[in-house]
Amino acid sequence: MMRWVRRLGILFAALIAILGGMVACNSLPQPVQDPVPDTLRVATYNVHYIWLDRAEGDWSRGDWERRKGPLQSAFRAIDADIIGFQEMESFGRGGGEQVNLTLDWLVEQNPDYAVAAIGDPADFPWTQPIFYRPARLTLLDQGWFFFSDTPDVIYSRTFNGSWPAYATWAEFADRDGTIFRVYNVHTEYRSGSNRRLSMELTADRIAGPMTGMPVFVIGDFNAIRGSRTLEILEEVGVTFWPAQGSTFHFNRGLNLFPAIDHIGGTGGIAPVGETFTLRGQFDGEWPTDHYPVIGDFTLP
Repeated sequence: MMRWVRRLGILFAALIAILGGMVACNSLPQPVQDPVPDTLRVATYNVHYIWLDRAEGDWSRGDWERRKGPLQSAFRAIDADIIGFQEMESFGRGGGEQVNLTLDWLVEQNPDYAVAAIGDPADFPWTQPIFYRPARLTLLDQGWFFFSDTPDVIYSRTFNGSWPAYATWAEFADRDGTIFRVYNVHTEYRSGSNRRLSMELTADRIAGPMTGMPVFVIGDFNAIRGSRTLEILEEVGVTFWPAQGSTFHFNRGLNLFPAIDHIGGTGGIAPVGETFTLRGQFDGEWPTDHYPVIGDFTLP
């Protein structure tokens, strides 16, 4: 009996050491980097949905009042030309779909930004908007498709019948006339087959534009680098630049896993410096349960 107790103790100690090592590796500090001159700064940020019918608790209306100021502070610290958001949803029943507290707040607070990849939620999903600086960029086109057997049917469920997941996209002209697209994705987290089928659809949808213009693919992929989910896009010419350490932290600063939020692009897009993850609290609070991922790039 004592032998088994010792073995279990050793096993438990080893497990704690492994977890501690993972947390340490995924928690290396990455302070805000100043934007590199003459580059395009691109970011992706999952901001978590809000429960409209809850007054208190995590992700409630009351919780939103606590974290909306810190979220604005994070937005300004990111200092990006383009920011793709995921889960920017105020979730409720009985008409709640017409409310988007996070979108309204950031639009109000940041008049120097415009918003792409949104519309009337009856015919254009508005929970994955792409904010951009109109002083530099001109919006040319926008669209969406759902990760589904019927991708052009709005709010259609995923391939295995789970809740809807989708991609938005926006096409821009840079100030020098370069035209490029940004695809902003959020895959369903529970099903590996859903994620793979979603990326196969995404690869098919971006294949046409990729032959004639640079393309960014950003978002919450719920998959780490080296996974089949990302490999599917890599096979059609997308490069994913490493985001060091964790990007999801359980709303507690608990950095257990490698990055699941990524920035990728086609071969003509070149990173300048390292893509980085902006970790830490803002104004003493966690704005959401993800960290933003940020990179500076040149266009071909």
